[in-house]
Amino acid sequence: MITFDVPTSACDMPTAVCLTVNGEPQQRVTHPTTTLLQFLRNDLALNGPKYGCGLGQCGACTVLVDGVAARSCVIPAEGVSGRSITTLEGLVSDGGQLHPVQQAFKDTQAAQCGYCLNGMVMMTVALLKHNPHPTDAQIRAQLSHNLCRCGSHLEIMQAVKKAAAFLAPVA
Repeated sequence: MITFDVPTSACDMPTAVCLTVNGEPQQRVTHPTTTLLQFLRNDLALNGPKYGCGLGQCGACTVLVDGVAARSCVIPAEGVSGRSITTLEGLVSDGGQLHPVQQAFKDTQAAQCGYCLNGMVMMTVALLKHNPHPTDAQIRAQLSHNLCRCGSHLEIMQAVKKAAAFLAPVA
């Protein structure tokens, strides 16, 4: 995970946030205490990242910040100004085709209630970007920070392996 430093200020004045979300430049004026999750959901109407615990522990709010998985519920929106954010919606191609990770999760029916799905998919995308051939232990370690209360763990493992097989370069 990455951390974000935001200068502290005695001022409680609105601040400009300029960033790229799913390939589109975005600029909004927001309150300094607005989290990235609030910014994405309330200002940009992106509902892929979910509010779960609000403490950065459950993973439902996971997005990619410059390609690295991050918990958007604990990141100040102004802390990511100038960065590139990818949400679940941003994984879908311009033609509407699901990202291979999304397709693998769909094909294996890797969700019951679906609340953890955003975080699982985003963590899997981050994992496979840096490790195209993960072991079972590496998959479990990467996804251990995302909570699934339904117990879809076996299907999630299958989905990650299926996506890895599809995305991995031929050795």
